[in-house]
Amino acid sequence: MSDKNRSQWDLGRFVQTLTYFEVIPLVNWIQDLFQGRSKDRQDKPDGAKQVGVILVAGATGGVGKRVVRRLVAQGYKVRSLVRDIDKARTILGDSTDLVVADITKPETLTPLVMANIQAVICCTAVRVQPVEGDTPEREKYYQGVKFYQPEIVGDTPDNVEYRGVKNLVEAAAKSLPKAGEKLLFDFTNPSTEVKNIWGAVDDVVMGGVSESTIQLVEGTALFAGNVSTANSGGFASVRTKNFSPAFNLTGYEGIELRVRGDGKRYKFFLRTDTRWDGVGYSYSFDTVANTWIDVRIPFADLIPVFRAKTLQDSPPIDASKISSFQLMLSKFEYDGELNPHFSTGGFTLQVESIKAYGGETLPQFILVSSAGVTRPGRPGINLEEEPPAVRLNDQLGGILTWKLRGEDSLRESGIPYTIIRPCALTEEPGGKSLIFEQGDNIRGKISREDVAEICVQVLQQPQACNVTFEVKEGENHANSIDWQRLFSQLISDN
Repeated sequence: MSDKNRSQWDLGRFVQTLTYFEVIPLVNWIQDLFQGRSKDRQDKPDGAKQVGVILVAGATGGVGKRVVRRLVAQGYKVRSLVRDIDKARTILGDSTDLVVADITKPETLTPLVMANIQAVICCTAVRVQPVEGDTPEREKYYQGVKFYQPEIVGDTPDNVEYRGVKNLVEAAAKSLPKAGEKLLFDFTNPSTEVKNIWGAVDDVVMGGVSESTIQLVEGTALFAGNVSTANSGGFASVRTKNFSPAFNLTGYEGIELRVRGDGKRYKFFLRTDTRWDGVGYSYSFDTVANTWIDVRIPFADLIPVFRAKTLQDSPPIDASKISSFQLMLSKFEYDGELNPHFSTGGFTLQVESIKAYGGETLPQFILVSSAGVTRPGRPGINLEEEPPAVRLNDQLGGILTWKLRGEDSLRESGIPYTIIRPCALTEEPGGKSLIFEQGDNIRGKISREDVAEICVQVLQQPQACNVTFEVKEGENHANSIDWQRLFSQLISDN
């Protein structure tokens, strides 16, 4: 269809665009009023939450359920791996994505279960209970103060503590992003990202008649449409709503796109300005027709622009305040220069993923193990002075020996990891000072609350990468904990 035949400006689409992006607050207020939507709508994008999923295995256990609650409270997307979904719902509620899988059965750890994971926290453990029995809520086991003669019930330590952990490690290794990367948008799996976050911003806002859409097609986000220069137009784009809070990509080098295009040159924008018509930071990139390519966009190479005019005095982009993303096909480059690979008519750009790259390496697999795993059979050990698990290792199916084998499978995987070895676990409130040691010699106790807090803190501690440590509580309550100092004292396993 020629530009001449498409020169009728579409007022309705202009209003629709401004409404979708909430440019006219009064219109949106009236729309919310009549449609009965609350002020804090569910589709309001949150940069803190638009990151990969944290997969929690053993999510209904004493430590696991506390990990889930803390992650949810801090805005993480959480996927809880459980065996009984009804039981899990009574424990965890509806604030987490529940998936049925069993680490002892590798065929259940499917690509769908492992999709879009940013990190794994493994809190699984063999089931131990007093020989004389326990309550349905396992009150004797969980109270962790009085010693009851224990026994293993259900699955064996070698199957859970070693083979199960090894299965989970191998599945995670296939799905976790590369070290130093943060997945921002994954379009390979069904989601609501396109429907609720991305929308078209075409030259209709300037009087033009170009049209574009973005939709999920065959595991990609398809940006497609028809671009026209009629009515002095000449651009089509798709943009996210503003994220609040914004993405904080401090410490990363830039953005990487996985795209398949049509040979045209496109632009990618980041914005820290939440105004509708504010400053954008732009980068032009060429595509290869019908070929998948990775496009790396260093933050340092982004050009500050306003309506395709470069701004010489603008500061570099503040990567801690990324409020929106945009893809564009435009007849213009910058400052009146023309796009050398532009043509009117149809266009297609498929996007598989958008990620940040070049960041610090953070732990991607956190394993809750146990103090004492290296002590059975260690020369010079006085068993009378050791915790029950060490003394009874053989009677309990070699539980600590198999835990150590599980640890080793993680160390050998190449995944950035942290192995936490808590001393005797209790149901006490927690909040005590913490004592980290290495070498597997300490004895003591620690609240499950504190172990869960350590698991969550580890996710943001590069100093915790590839380390194994034991932890117990101190005598005094801690008003605050200097996590960076605690982790910086640890020595890497490598």
